[in-house]
Amino acid sequence: MSREERREQILDAATSVFATGGYAGTSTDDVARAAGVSQPYVVRFFGTKADLFLAVFDRITAQIIDRFEAVAPGPDAKSRMAGAYTDLIADPTSLKVLMHGFVIGSEPAIGARARATFARIFALYLDRTGGTAEEARNFLAHGMLLNVLFAIEAPQHAATGGALADLVRCALTGEGLDA
Repeated sequence: MSREERREQILDAATSVFATGGYAGTSTDDVARAAGVSQPYVVRFFGTKADLFLAVFDRITAQIIDRFEAVAPGPDAKSRMAGAYTDLIADPTSLKVLMHGFVIGSEPAIGARARATFARIFALYLDRTGGTAEEARNFLAHGMLLNVLFAIEAPQHAATGGALADLVRCALTGEGLDA
C-alpha cells in the first residue's frame, strides 16, 4: 500500500472512530486499532490527536466547500446550493464528525477551522445566489438545523407523529404545519 493509500485508510478509520466517540472519547490508539496499524504509525503520520482530528474535519469541510464552489451562479443557484448540502448530510458518519468539530469550537485550531468554513459558506452563498446577507444567514441556520436533526436521528423517529414529525417535515420539505 502506498503512503497516500495508507494515509487515506487511517483517515477513513479516524472518521468512523471520531464519529462514534467524539474528539474527547477517541484516542490515537483507537484510530490505530480501527485502521489495523500501530499507534506510533498514526502519530508519525499525523502528530497529535488534534492534528488527526483536523485532518478528518478538513477533509469533510473541503467536500462541503467543493460542492458549493461547483454551483454556478444563476437563477436556480439557491435550490442547487440546498441540494448540494442535502446530499452531503446524508452521510451520518461525516455529519457526526462535523458536529463534533462544531461542538469543540472553543479548541483554538478546530474553532478557527469551523469559523473559516462557516464564513466561506456564507460568502459562497452570497456569490453564487446573489442573495442577501439575511438569506445567507438563513441558509446556514437551516443547514445547522438539518445537521442537528440528522445527528439525533430525528427523521428515523418522526414516524411516531407529533411535534417531532412536524419539525422534520417542515425542515426537510419547507411545508408548514398545516400541510
